[in-house]
Amino acid sequence: MLVRYYDYLFMKKNTHFKNLTHKIEKILKQDPNQSFNYKQVAARLEMTDANSRNHITKALVELVALGIIQEESRGKYKTIPRKDTVIGIMDVSTRGGGYVVIEDWEDDVFVPPFNMNKALHGDQVEIYVYRRRKNKKIEGEVIKVLKRKKTEFVGVLKLQKNFGFVICSDIRMYTDIFVPISKINGAENGDKVVVSMEDWPEKADSPFGSITTVLGKPGDHSTEIHSILADYGLPYAFEPEIEEAAAQLDLEIRPEEIAKRRDMRSTLTFTIDPKDAKDFDDALSFEKLANGNYEIGIHIADVSHYLKENTKLDEEAFSRATSVYLVDRVVPMLPEILSNNVCSLRPHEEKYTFSAVFEIDDKAQVHKQWFGRTVTVSDQRFAYEEAQHIIETENNLIPEDVSLTGAAYEVQNEIVNAVLTLNHLSKIMRRKRMSAGAISFDKVEVKFHLDETHNPTGVYFKISKDANHLIEEFMLLANRKVAEFIGKQTPKKTFVYRVHDEPDLEKLENLQYIIGRFGHTLNLKSKQTISSSLNKLLTDVNGKKEQNLVDTLAIRSMSKAIYTTENIGHYGLAFDYYTHFTSPIRRYPDVMVHRLLQHYLTGGQSASETDFEEKCKHSSDMEGLASQAERDSIKYMQVKFMQDHKDNEFVGVISGVTEWGIYVEIIENKCEGMVRIRDIKDDYYQFDDKEYALIGSVTKNKYQLGDEVVVTVKNADLVKKHLDFNLIGKYEKTQ
Repeated sequence: MLVRYYDYLFMKKNTHFKNLTHKIEKILKQDPNQSFNYKQVAARLEMTDANSRNHITKALVELVALGIIQEESRGKYKTIPRKDTVIGIMDVSTRGGGYVVIEDWEDDVFVPPFNMNKALHGDQVEIYVYRRRKNKKIEGEVIKVLKRKKTEFVGVLKLQKNFGFVICSDIRMYTDIFVPISKINGAENGDKVVVSMEDWPEKADSPFGSITTVLGKPGDHSTEIHSILADYGLPYAFEPEIEEAAAQLDLEIRPEEIAKRRDMRSTLTFTIDPKDAKDFDDALSFEKLANGNYEIGIHIADVSHYLKENTKLDEEAFSRATSVYLVDRVVPMLPEILSNNVCSLRPHEEKYTFSAVFEIDDKAQVHKQWFGRTVTVSDQRFAYEEAQHIIETENNLIPEDVSLTGAAYEVQNEIVNAVLTLNHLSKIMRRKRMSAGAISFDKVEVKFHLDETHNPTGVYFKISKDANHLIEEFMLLANRKVAEFIGKQTPKKTFVYRVHDEPDLEKLENLQYIIGRFGHTLNLKSKQTISSSLNKLLTDVNGKKEQNLVDTLAIRSMSKAIYTTENIGHYGLAFDYYTHFTSPIRRYPDVMVHRLLQHYLTGGQSASETDFEEKCKHSSDMEGLASQAERDSIKYMQVKFMQDHKDNEFVGVISGVTEWGIYVEIIENKCEGMVRIRDIKDDYYQFDDKEYALIGSVTKNKYQLGDEVVVTVKNADLVKKHLDFNLIGKYEKTQ
């Protein structure tokens, strides 16, 4: 262990010598093969007076006694190479220091603030691991930052006469960034900016950087949305050369290309999407066969026809890897001419598609399958609400005052029958999945009604109904069957799979403890009982006050689904083989799947596993960033919505309890905020980690996870995307 006892003794006498042994140690570690005498160390430290050199000599002797350095020859000192070093990823704590996550280690290693040595959140670091003498807990010291996770940060510029500092928005960024006046690049005091970290000199408390982008004034809607994207390194516009490359594409449907494809333009085809969707990347076709079975086609926009490998357009799509769905906008993976035009399966337009076509009987059994490139025409576009109307009423959507005759009436009648039949089949497929152990995560999605200036005027919840499940089941069918088709071939062929590992038992046990507060339980005896009891839990909480909390905690107990070339199956869907084939407009892995599938359909050899595994990792990483940005945008809009409701009282559920306060989720709009423990004035409250509660020292009043309370808004901070609540008290239900 690195003992700072000598530091402590003369630090009390003179702050000039604070952390002296630590500084000496760092100097020797920078040149591990070189020996230093006390004069050389003093010169490096710029402490050359006689008193300072005397302290340095004593510190060197102390470090030798502790076994941290060695005296190689008389008066010459050298660092001792450490063997107890490991490499991991730094997870910075908001309360100081950080934890290094090390692969295959059960526990993370705590790194105290004084041992961070310029490591930032997400950095890959090498640490020295040691045990504290008192309680023998493992701790670490960062020896070297191997790779920075990011070098660009979002923050607010505080401008002085000859320099500025950017105070970063991320609370895990524990240092501000110094910016010389020559690198302000037109930013003004108080602007929200993107700053690039360029250097962190050895003796500097803060890193040096330059401002690359001025985002605007804090609190402005456009500024905050662009800040969310910038904070995760996500773009919000295409460079002119990318738009130009897209504009140069041949968008015509050519007879010579049609001749290479299966022509399905005369087959009844339609799309079902959200009512505000602008890109339609999947369609269903339906035909009843003479033998009584159905031929059902899942037709996907053939993005790979236009997005050629090794082009600027493809490089940009791969870099983005996914579209980002923020609360008020979509940041697309592809330029609009592709995403909303040529690749969008708009009604009554001929489109190139990549299809999975199945012959299915009335019991949803697949008898035949075919994969390949097609050309299709969508006969009609449905919103989910319209398709749901057909399902619920078994009726069409033609207004009463409009009469259809002849071919138009026949098409309309066929589509209604198709929707009803597909709904029947989808319910059978869904029941089969559930009985096989699939988990039904139908988490409520928070949506906002926005006015023309993007201000939230109301909150509503997106809930999946039969029409949503209809589309979901046939997309799952296509994804599963494509993965099986390639995955079962011998010899093995490189492919892109979407996999989902089994949940961690410890996380499930933690979930078990929390849901017990609400009277629920899980059966953790086997894989099958876990799945069935999770489904029962999600059904039991549906519509109850704790639904959103339990749904969120259940999802967090699961492993994360990722892209990889190594197939381990998909636990949540209960599939042995699964991929993403159905959304190439918005997901780059689907583009890779299309390319690989076509390559193998034409007899191609197995692709490079190494290359595709790297692409899979990048896609998974970008998906994670996009998800975080989406969550941040929802949180931002919730805070913005609550700004206008500061005088209202709300009933909420305690969704979290910590030593610094309680988190409360408002039932009617799912907005979550914090009641700080110091703001609860009726008693002195302390955190009980066993009870998941704050307990009053005198009154013994208890605020526990799952309790219903009444709150008002104390503060709504748009910049930090944080809500603070006032606690009125427990909610007393009236008869």
